[in-house]
Amino acid sequence: MAFAQEQKDFIGTWNMVISQEGKELPSWLEIKKSGINTLIGRYVYAFGSARPISEVKLMEGKFSFSIPPQWEPRGQDMVFEGMKDGDGLKGTMVYTDGNTYNWTAVRAPKLTYVDNPTWGEPIELFNGNDMEGWNALGENQWEVKDGILNSPKSGSNLVSEQEFSDFKVHVEFKIPEGSNGGFYLRGRYEVQITDDIGKDPASVLFGGIYGFLTPNEMVAKPAGEWQTYDITLIGRRVTIVANGKTIISEQNIPGITGGALNSHEGEPGPFLIQGDHGAVAFRKITVTPRVD
Repeated sequence: MAFAQEQKDFIGTWNMVISQEGKELPSWLEIKKSGINTLIGRYVYAFGSARPISEVKLMEGKFSFSIPPQWEPRGQDMVFEGMKDGDGLKGTMVYTDGNTYNWTAVRAPKLTYVDNPTWGEPIELFNGNDMEGWNALGENQWEVKDGILNSPKSGSNLVSEQEFSDFKVHVEFKIPEGSNGGFYLRGRYEVQITDDIGKDPASVLFGGIYGFLTPNEMVAKPAGEWQTYDITLIGRRVTIVANGKTIISEQNIPGITGGALNSHEGEPGPFLIQGDHGAVAFRKITVTPRVD
């Protein structure tokens, strides 16, 4: 196989599924050129943020790379090997504990952006009275009191029963001091909800698309105050208005973020509220879907 063709077979973005300890874990891989002959990339595991791959090595129709631990248990670097499998990829991952797991991958789909979209009728995903339309992914710590959907402590994530493709969503929320949460679009792209007032903006802080997109300024309010996100997602293109200021404007989300429900980017998905990192409360979640 000619080297240029060998590179071409692997260059691109890939939605992965890792078969690990009886679970199918969503994951994401990007391979791209740096200069003429070197391949580099980025990788997103089932949790954590996108991390750089310093070099993707090719040899005899296979590729390999390694990355140091991020939030994984302490141990060795994670080592990946892969090869073509029809139109997709397959391979193995050696985890930080030394165990080896299989994975498969398909090319990430191109998600269409629509100019001048037509919007449908707004839908109140939280009715202010109970948790109708939402399911806890585990033992439920969520409660509704005085019109507030509240997670008083770290526990289960919450996922909506309704799924959406393109939409506008208005969210009103608050977090206590030092807390950490997230709001997942289509269940795959996390918008950070964190106590970050006064910090420099970053993709892993307030208003960022976790590990991928950095807000142009930090507009977080003090902990304990109600805050708002107004988010528009069409295809991969996202705009985030936080507390009345546009902090991300029509930027493409490269791929799924850590903690995604799945890696099926071409399909509609639900909203997921992160409840496994800290306390968080919501009083409004209004979705306006795009209609054809």
